[in-house]
Amino acid sequence: MSKTDAAAAPGNLNFVLVCIFIDMLGIGLIVPVLPVLVGEFTGTREGQAYWYGMMSAVFGLMQFLFMPMLGAISDRVGRRPVLLYSMAGMCINFLTTAWAPNLAWLFLGRVIGGMSSASMSVASAYASDISTPENRAKSFGKIGAAFGLGFICGPMLGGLLGSVDLHLPFYVAGALSAANFVYGYFVVPESLPADRRAPFALAKLNPLAALYKLARRTDIRGLLVTYTLVTLAAMMLQTTWVLYTTFRFNWTPGQNGAALFCVGLTAAVVQAGLLGMLIKRFGEVRLSVLGLVSGAITYLLYGLATQGWMMYVLILCNVLSFAIGPALQSIVSKSTAAHEQGELMGSLQSINSVGVIIMPLLGSAILGEVSHLPADDWRVGSTFYLCAAMQAIAIFVARAYFRKHAAPA
Repeated sequence: MSKTDAAAAPGNLNFVLVCIFIDMLGIGLIVPVLPVLVGEFTGTREGQAYWYGMMSAVFGLMQFLFMPMLGAISDRVGRRPVLLYSMAGMCINFLTTAWAPNLAWLFLGRVIGGMSSASMSVASAYASDISTPENRAKSFGKIGAAFGLGFICGPMLGGLLGSVDLHLPFYVAGALSAANFVYGYFVVPESLPADRRAPFALAKLNPLAALYKLARRTDIRGLLVTYTLVTLAAMMLQTTWVLYTTFRFNWTPGQNGAALFCVGLTAAVVQAGLLGMLIKRFGEVRLSVLGLVSGAITYLLYGLATQGWMMYVLILCNVLSFAIGPALQSIVSKSTAAHEQGELMGSLQSINSVGVIIMPLLGSAILGEVSHLPADDWRVGSTFYLCAAMQAIAIFVARAYFRKHAAPA
Protein backbone atom coordinates (compact mmCIF):
# COMPACT_ATOMS: atom_id res chain seq x y z
CA MET A 1 0.00 0.00 0.00
CA SER A 2 1.22 3.52 -0.68
CA LYS A 3 1.74 6.05 2.07
CA THR A 4 -0.96 8.24 0.62
CA ASP A 5 -3.42 5.45 1.22
CA ALA A 6 -2.79 5.59 4.94
CA ALA A 7 -4.53 8.93 5.32
CA ALA A 8 -8.16 9.53 4.56
CA ALA A 9 -9.23 12.26 2.17
CA PRO A 10 -11.54 15.01 3.44
CA GLY A 11 -15.24 14.44 3.02
CA ASN A 12 -18.32 13.21 4.83
CA LEU A 13 -19.54 9.66 4.33
CA ASN A 14 -22.99 10.59 5.62
CA PHE A 15 -23.67 12.60 2.46
CA VAL A 16 -23.14 9.58 0.22
CA LEU A 17 -25.02 7.30 2.61
CA VAL A 18 -28.12 9.46 2.15
CA CYS A 19 -27.68 9.35 -1.63
CA ILE A 20 -27.37 5.55 -1.59
CA PHE A 21 -30.40 5.27 0.67
CA ILE A 22 -32.60 7.35 -1.64
CA ASP A 23 -31.27 5.56 -4.72
CA MET A 24 -31.94 2.13 -3.23
CA LEU A 25 -35.33 3.27 -1.94
CA GLY A 26 -36.28 4.11 -5.53
CA ILE A 27 -34.98 0.79 -6.85
CA GLY A 28 -36.61 -1.10 -3.98
CA LEU A 29 -39.96 0.41 -4.86
CA ILE A 30 -40.04 -1.41 -8.21
CA VAL A 31 -38.70 -4.83 -7.14
CA PRO A 32 -42.06 -6.35 -6.11
CA VAL A 33 -43.95 -4.97 -9.11
CA LEU A 34 -41.69 -5.16 -12.18
CA PRO A 35 -42.08 -8.95 -12.66
CA VAL A 36 -45.84 -8.52 -12.30
CA LEU A 37 -45.81 -5.64 -14.80
CA VAL A 38 -43.94 -7.84 -17.27
CA GLY A 39 -46.65 -10.44 -16.74
CA GLU A 40 -49.22 -7.87 -17.88
CA PHE A 41 -47.65 -7.99 -21.35
CA THR A 42 -47.27 -11.80 -21.52
CA GLY A 43 -49.82 -14.57 -21.50
CA THR A 44 -48.10 -17.43 -19.68
CA ARG A 45 -45.83 -18.05 -16.70
CA GLU A 46 -43.14 -19.33 -19.03
CA GLY A 47 -43.36 -16.12 -21.05
CA GLN A 48 -43.31 -13.99 -17.91
CA ALA A 49 -40.19 -15.76 -16.63
CA TYR A 50 -38.48 -15.55 -20.03
CA TRP A 51 -39.06 -11.84 -20.67
CA TYR A 52 -38.30 -10.79 -17.10
CA GLY A 53 -35.06 -12.74 -17.32
CA MET A 54 -34.23 -11.03 -20.61
CA MET A 55 -34.87 -7.58 -19.16
CA SER A 56 -32.72 -8.30 -16.14
CA ALA A 57 -29.97 -9.56 -18.45
CA VAL A 58 -30.16 -6.41 -20.61
CA PHE A 59 -29.84 -4.28 -17.47
CA GLY A 60 -26.80 -6.30 -16.43
CA LEU A 61 -25.25 -6.04 -19.90
CA MET A 62 -25.48 -2.26 -19.83
CA GLN A 63 -23.97 -2.24 -16.33
CA PHE A 64 -21.14 -4.46 -17.56
CA LEU A 65 -20.37 -2.14 -20.46
CA PHE A 66 -20.60 1.14 -18.56
CA MET A 67 -19.68 0.44 -14.91
CA PRO A 68 -15.87 0.14 -15.32
CA MET A 69 -15.86 3.20 -17.56
CA LEU A 70 -17.76 5.26 -15.00
CA GLY A 71 -15.49 4.03 -12.21
CA ALA A 72 -12.41 5.01 -14.24
CA ILE A 73 -13.96 8.39 -15.11
CA SER A 74 -14.54 8.99 -11.40
CA ASP A 75 -10.82 8.33 -10.82
CA ARG A 76 -10.06 11.08 -13.35
CA VAL A 77 -12.69 13.79 -12.76
CA GLY A 78 -13.87 12.94 -9.24
CA ARG A 79 -16.70 10.96 -7.70
CA ARG A 80 -19.32 13.72 -7.49
CA PRO A 81 -19.98 14.32 -11.24
CA VAL A 82 -20.42 10.59 -11.86
CA LEU A 83 -22.80 10.25 -8.92
CA LEU A 84 -24.90 13.10 -10.33
CA TYR A 85 -24.97 11.45 -13.77
CA SER A 86 -26.15 8.22 -12.17
CA MET A 87 -28.96 9.93 -10.29
CA ALA A 88 -30.26 11.70 -13.41
CA GLY A 89 -30.15 8.53 -15.48
CA MET A 90 -32.06 6.52 -12.91
CA CYS A 91 -34.80 9.16 -12.87
CA ILE A 92 -35.21 8.86 -16.65
CA ASN A 93 -35.19 5.06 -16.33
CA PHE A 94 -38.05 5.00 -13.83
CA LEU A 95 -40.21 7.44 -15.78
CA THR A 96 -39.66 5.54 -19.04
CA THR A 97 -40.79 2.35 -17.33
CA ALA A 98 -43.81 4.08 -15.80
CA TRP A 99 -44.95 5.27 -19.23
CA ALA A 100 -44.19 1.97 -21.00
CA PRO A 101 -47.10 0.85 -23.22
CA ASN A 102 -45.38 -2.40 -24.22
CA LEU A 103 -42.37 -4.66 -23.64
CA ALA A 104 -40.16 -2.61 -25.97
CA TRP A 105 -40.50 0.44 -23.71
CA LEU A 106 -39.75 -1.67 -20.67
CA PHE A 107 -36.55 -2.79 -22.39
CA LEU A 108 -35.65 0.84 -23.12
CA GLY A 109 -36.01 1.67 -19.43
CA ARG A 110 -33.74 -1.22 -18.50
CA VAL A 111 -31.11 -0.01 -21.00
CA ILE A 112 -31.11 3.52 -19.58
CA GLY A 113 -31.03 2.21 -16.02
CA GLY A 114 -28.09 -0.09 -16.70
CA MET A 115 -26.11 2.69 -18.39
CA SER A 116 -26.49 4.98 -15.39
CA SER A 117 -26.43 2.64 -12.38
CA ALA A 118 -22.98 3.61 -11.15
CA SER A 119 -23.93 4.72 -7.66
CA MET A 120 -22.72 1.67 -5.75
CA SER A 121 -19.27 1.40 -7.33
CA VAL A 122 -18.59 5.14 -7.16
CA ALA A 123 -19.97 5.34 -3.63
CA SER A 124 -17.64 2.51 -2.63
CA ALA A 125 -14.73 4.42 -4.15
CA TYR A 126 -15.91 7.53 -2.28
CA ALA A 127 -15.83 5.53 0.93
CA SER A 128 -12.29 4.37 0.15
CA ASP A 129 -11.23 7.99 -0.45
CA ILE A 130 -12.31 9.21 2.97
CA SER A 131 -11.54 6.10 5.05
CA THR A 132 -8.35 4.81 6.57
CA PRO A 133 -7.41 1.16 5.95
CA GLU A 134 -8.40 0.37 9.54
CA ASN A 135 -12.01 1.57 9.22
CA ARG A 136 -12.58 0.76 5.54
CA ALA A 137 -14.60 -2.38 6.25
CA LYS A 138 -16.88 -0.36 8.52
CA SER A 139 -17.36 2.24 5.77
CA PHE A 140 -18.31 -0.46 3.28
CA GLY A 141 -20.62 -1.88 5.92
CA LYS A 142 -22.35 1.48 6.32
CA ILE A 143 -22.86 1.67 2.56
CA GLY A 144 -24.33 -1.82 2.68
CA ALA A 145 -26.54 -0.70 5.54
CA ALA A 146 -27.79 2.32 3.56
CA PHE A 147 -28.49 -0.08 0.72
CA GLY A 148 -30.37 -2.34 3.13
CA LEU A 149 -32.32 0.54 4.67
CA GLY A 150 -33.48 1.52 1.21
CA PHE A 151 -34.81 -1.99 0.82
CA ILE A 152 -36.46 -1.84 4.22
CA CYS A 153 -38.73 0.95 3.05
CA GLY A 154 -38.68 0.51 -0.74
CA PRO A 155 -40.18 -2.94 -1.38
CA MET A 156 -42.78 -2.57 1.35
CA LEU A 157 -43.87 0.79 -0.04
CA GLY A 158 -43.62 -0.56 -3.60
CA GLY A 159 -45.86 -3.48 -2.74
CA LEU A 160 -48.46 -1.17 -1.21
CA LEU A 161 -48.35 1.28 -4.11
CA GLY A 162 -48.37 -1.56 -6.62
CA SER A 163 -51.58 -2.83 -5.06
CA VAL A 164 -53.16 0.49 -6.08
CA ASP A 165 -51.57 0.74 -9.55
CA LEU A 166 -48.62 -1.17 -10.99
CA HIS A 167 -47.22 2.03 -12.52
CA LEU A 168 -47.41 4.15 -9.36
CA PRO A 169 -44.17 2.86 -7.76
CA PHE A 170 -42.20 3.93 -10.85
CA TYR A 171 -43.51 7.49 -10.66
CA VAL A 172 -42.58 7.66 -6.99
CA ALA A 173 -39.14 6.18 -7.71
CA GLY A 174 -38.58 8.77 -10.44
CA ALA A 175 -39.49 11.60 -8.08
CA LEU A 176 -37.10 10.25 -5.44
CA SER A 177 -34.28 10.02 -7.97
CA ALA A 178 -34.91 13.62 -9.02
CA ALA A 179 -34.79 14.67 -5.36
CA ASN A 180 -31.60 12.65 -4.98
CA PHE A 181 -30.02 14.57 -7.87
CA VAL A 182 -30.91 17.92 -6.31
CA TYR A 183 -29.55 16.78 -2.94
CA GLY A 184 -26.31 15.56 -4.51
CA TYR A 185 -25.85 18.72 -6.55
CA PHE A 186 -26.16 21.08 -3.60
CA VAL A 187 -24.84 18.99 -0.69
CA VAL A 188 -22.42 16.20 -1.66
CA PRO A 189 -18.76 17.36 -1.65
CA GLU A 190 -15.98 15.93 -3.79
CA SER A 191 -13.90 13.26 -2.04
CA LEU A 192 -11.00 12.77 -4.46
CA PRO A 193 -8.37 15.55 -4.34
CA ALA A 194 -6.88 16.66 -7.65
CA ASP A 195 -3.43 15.35 -6.72
CA ARG A 196 -4.80 11.83 -6.25
CA ARG A 197 -6.66 11.58 -9.57
CA ALA A 198 -5.47 9.14 -12.19
CA PRO A 199 -5.06 9.84 -15.92
CA PHE A 200 -7.81 8.51 -18.15
CA ALA A 201 -6.91 6.03 -20.88
CA LEU A 202 -9.13 4.78 -23.70
CA ALA A 203 -8.16 1.24 -22.76
CA LYS A 204 -10.26 1.67 -19.62
CA LEU A 205 -13.38 1.93 -21.80
CA ASN A 206 -13.08 -1.77 -22.55
CA PRO A 207 -15.20 -3.61 -19.94
CA LEU A 208 -13.31 -6.83 -20.59
CA ALA A 209 -10.07 -5.03 -19.73
CA ALA A 210 -11.33 -4.47 -16.19
CA LEU A 211 -12.05 -8.17 -15.76
CA TYR A 212 -8.74 -9.05 -17.43
CA LYS A 213 -6.93 -6.77 -15.00
CA LEU A 214 -8.68 -8.46 -12.10
CA ALA A 215 -7.77 -11.87 -13.53
CA ARG A 216 -4.11 -10.83 -13.50
CA ARG A 217 -4.29 -10.08 -9.79
CA THR A 218 -2.77 -13.42 -8.83
CA ASP A 219 -2.16 -12.10 -5.32
CA ILE A 220 -5.91 -12.07 -4.62
CA ARG A 221 -7.19 -14.56 -7.21
CA GLY A 222 -8.77 -16.83 -4.60
CA LEU A 223 -10.63 -13.85 -3.12
CA LEU A 224 -11.88 -12.81 -6.55
CA VAL A 225 -13.12 -16.33 -7.34
CA THR A 226 -14.89 -16.40 -3.98
CA TYR A 227 -16.41 -12.96 -4.59
CA THR A 228 -17.56 -14.06 -8.05
CA LEU A 229 -19.27 -17.20 -6.79
CA VAL A 230 -20.98 -15.31 -3.97
CA THR A 231 -22.08 -12.63 -6.44
CA LEU A 232 -23.49 -15.12 -8.95
CA ALA A 233 -25.50 -16.83 -6.22
CA ALA A 234 -26.80 -13.50 -4.93
CA MET A 235 -27.75 -12.38 -8.44
CA MET A 236 -29.66 -15.62 -8.98
CA LEU A 237 -31.61 -15.02 -5.78
CA GLN A 238 -32.28 -11.33 -6.43
CA THR A 239 -33.49 -11.77 -10.00
CA THR A 240 -35.68 -14.84 -9.41
CA TRP A 241 -37.02 -14.25 -5.87
CA VAL A 242 -40.31 -12.58 -6.82
CA LEU A 243 -41.11 -15.04 -9.60
CA TYR A 244 -40.15 -17.99 -7.40
CA THR A 245 -42.35 -16.92 -4.48
CA THR A 246 -45.18 -16.10 -6.88
CA PHE A 247 -45.02 -19.53 -8.49
CA ARG A 248 -44.44 -21.47 -5.26
CA PHE A 249 -46.50 -19.60 -2.67
CA ASN A 250 -48.71 -17.44 -4.92
CA TRP A 251 -47.39 -14.32 -3.16
CA THR A 252 -48.69 -10.86 -4.11
CA PRO A 253 -46.49 -7.75 -4.57
CA GLY A 254 -47.42 -6.77 -1.02
CA GLN A 255 -46.25 -10.09 0.41
CA ASN A 256 -43.00 -9.92 -1.53
CA GLY A 257 -42.52 -6.37 -0.31
CA ALA A 258 -42.89 -7.57 3.28
CA ALA A 259 -40.33 -10.34 2.76
CA LEU A 260 -37.84 -7.97 1.16
CA PHE A 261 -38.48 -5.61 4.07
CA CYS A 262 -37.13 -8.35 6.32
CA VAL A 263 -34.09 -8.78 4.07
CA GLY A 264 -33.31 -5.06 4.22
CA LEU A 265 -33.86 -4.90 7.97
CA THR A 266 -31.56 -7.83 8.63
CA ALA A 267 -28.88 -6.41 6.32
CA ALA A 268 -29.07 -3.02 8.01
CA VAL A 269 -28.84 -4.45 11.52
CA VAL A 270 -25.80 -6.55 10.60
CA GLN A 271 -23.92 -4.05 8.46
CA ALA A 272 -24.64 -0.90 10.48
CA GLY A 273 -24.95 -2.25 13.99
CA LEU A 274 -23.19 -5.58 14.30
CA LEU A 275 -20.42 -5.54 11.68
CA GLY A 276 -17.82 -3.80 13.83
CA MET A 277 -18.46 -6.19 16.70
CA LEU A 278 -18.40 -9.22 14.41
CA ILE A 279 -15.10 -8.16 12.83
CA LYS A 280 -13.60 -7.57 16.25
CA ARG A 281 -14.84 -10.96 17.45
CA PHE A 282 -13.98 -13.11 14.42
CA GLY A 283 -11.74 -11.01 12.17
CA GLU A 284 -12.52 -10.34 8.51
CA VAL A 285 -11.18 -13.71 7.32
CA ARG A 286 -13.08 -15.96 9.70
CA LEU A 287 -16.22 -13.83 9.39
CA SER A 288 -16.14 -14.28 5.60
CA VAL A 289 -15.97 -18.06 5.90
CA LEU A 290 -18.73 -18.23 8.53
CA GLY A 291 -20.93 -16.06 6.33
CA LEU A 292 -20.35 -18.37 3.38
CA VAL A 293 -21.39 -21.40 5.41
CA SER A 294 -24.54 -19.64 6.64
CA GLY A 295 -25.44 -18.61 3.10
CA ALA A 296 -24.98 -22.09 1.63
CA ILE A 297 -27.26 -23.68 4.21
CA THR A 298 -29.90 -20.97 3.80
CA TYR A 299 -30.00 -21.26 -0.01
CA LEU A 300 -30.63 -25.00 0.32
CA LEU A 301 -33.43 -24.46 2.81
CA TYR A 302 -35.01 -21.72 0.63
CA GLY A 303 -35.40 -24.31 -2.11
CA LEU A 304 -36.87 -26.92 0.24
CA ALA A 305 -39.32 -24.55 1.97
CA THR A 306 -42.94 -25.64 1.56
CA GLN A 307 -44.67 -22.77 3.36
CA GLY A 308 -44.25 -19.03 2.88
CA TRP A 309 -43.61 -18.33 6.57
CA MET A 310 -40.46 -20.48 6.39
CA MET A 311 -38.85 -17.90 4.09
CA TYR A 312 -39.17 -15.24 6.80
CA VAL A 313 -37.53 -17.47 9.40
CA LEU A 314 -34.64 -18.26 7.06
CA ILE A 315 -34.07 -14.59 6.23
CA LEU A 316 -33.84 -13.65 9.90
CA CYS A 317 -31.54 -16.57 10.73
CA ASN A 318 -29.12 -15.89 7.87
CA VAL A 319 -27.38 -13.07 9.75
CA LEU A 320 -23.72 -13.81 9.06
CA SER A 321 -24.08 -13.94 5.27
CA PHE A 322 -24.79 -10.19 5.20
CA ALA A 323 -21.22 -9.59 6.42
CA ILE A 324 -19.55 -11.43 3.50
CA GLY A 325 -19.56 -8.52 1.05
CA PRO A 326 -18.08 -5.81 3.31
CA ALA A 327 -15.45 -8.19 4.69
CA LEU A 328 -14.29 -9.39 1.26
CA GLN A 329 -14.37 -5.88 -0.22
CA SER A 330 -12.26 -4.58 2.64
CA ILE A 331 -9.62 -7.29 2.23
CA VAL A 332 -9.42 -6.69 -1.53
CA SER A 333 -9.39 -2.90 -1.10
CA LYS A 334 -6.47 -3.01 1.31
CA SER A 335 -4.44 -4.75 -1.38
CA THR A 336 -4.98 -1.93 -3.90
CA ALA A 337 -3.38 1.53 -4.19
CA ALA A 338 -5.43 4.63 -3.34
CA HIS A 339 -5.50 6.05 -6.87
CA GLU A 340 -6.93 2.77 -8.26
CA GLN A 341 -9.82 2.36 -5.81
CA GLY A 342 -12.46 3.68 -8.24
CA GLU A 343 -11.29 1.37 -11.01
CA LEU A 344 -11.15 -1.55 -8.56
CA MET A 345 -14.69 -0.99 -7.28
CA GLY A 346 -15.95 -0.53 -10.84
CA SER A 347 -14.28 -3.80 -11.81
CA LEU A 348 -15.86 -5.61 -8.86
CA GLN A 349 -19.22 -4.20 -9.92
CA SER A 350 -18.51 -5.60 -13.39
CA ILE A 351 -18.56 -9.03 -11.79
CA ASN A 352 -21.99 -8.14 -10.42
CA SER A 353 -23.05 -7.05 -13.89
CA VAL A 354 -21.85 -10.31 -15.45
CA GLY A 355 -23.95 -12.06 -12.84
CA VAL A 356 -26.99 -9.95 -13.76
CA ILE A 357 -26.46 -10.92 -17.41
CA ILE A 358 -26.02 -14.65 -16.87
CA MET A 359 -28.06 -15.55 -13.81
CA PRO A 360 -31.45 -14.08 -14.85
CA LEU A 361 -31.23 -15.98 -18.14
CA LEU A 362 -30.27 -19.18 -16.36
CA GLY A 363 -32.73 -18.64 -13.51
CA SER A 364 -35.66 -17.78 -15.80
CA ALA A 365 -34.90 -20.84 -17.94
CA ILE A 366 -34.94 -23.06 -14.85
CA LEU A 367 -38.12 -21.44 -13.49
CA GLY A 368 -39.77 -21.79 -16.89
CA GLU A 369 -39.03 -25.53 -16.88
CA VAL A 370 -40.51 -26.07 -13.40
CA SER A 371 -43.38 -23.55 -13.59
CA HIS A 372 -45.84 -26.27 -14.58
CA LEU A 373 -45.03 -28.45 -11.54
CA PRO A 374 -47.19 -28.53 -8.41
CA ALA A 375 -46.23 -25.78 -5.97
CA ASP A 376 -45.09 -28.28 -3.34
CA ASP A 377 -42.78 -30.20 -5.71
CA TRP A 378 -39.19 -29.99 -4.40
CA ARG A 379 -37.89 -29.31 -7.93
CA VAL A 380 -39.53 -25.87 -7.92
CA GLY A 381 -36.62 -24.77 -5.70
CA SER A 382 -33.99 -25.73 -8.29
CA THR A 383 -32.63 -22.18 -8.62
CA PHE A 384 -31.77 -22.13 -4.93
CA TYR A 385 -30.08 -25.52 -5.07
CA LEU A 386 -27.75 -24.08 -7.69
CA CYS A 387 -27.08 -21.09 -5.42
CA ALA A 388 -26.24 -23.43 -2.54
CA ALA A 389 -23.81 -25.36 -4.73
CA MET A 390 -21.98 -22.17 -5.80
CA GLN A 391 -21.77 -20.98 -2.22
CA ALA A 392 -20.37 -24.36 -1.13
CA ILE A 393 -17.63 -24.14 -3.77
CA ALA A 394 -16.85 -20.62 -2.56
CA ILE A 395 -16.27 -21.97 0.95
CA PHE A 396 -13.56 -24.35 -0.25
CA VAL A 397 -11.91 -21.72 -2.45
CA ALA A 398 -11.86 -19.15 0.36
CA ARG A 399 -10.46 -21.59 2.90
CA ALA A 400 -7.71 -22.63 0.48
CA TYR A 401 -6.78 -18.99 -0.15
CA PHE A 402 -6.76 -17.97 3.50
CA ARG A 403 -4.57 -20.94 4.43
CA LYS A 404 -1.88 -19.63 2.07
CA HIS A 405 -2.27 -15.86 2.47
CA ALA A 406 -2.54 -13.55 5.42
CA ALA A 407 -5.16 -10.82 5.04
CA PRO A 408 -3.60 -7.33 4.60
CA ALA A 409 -3.69 -5.15 7.67
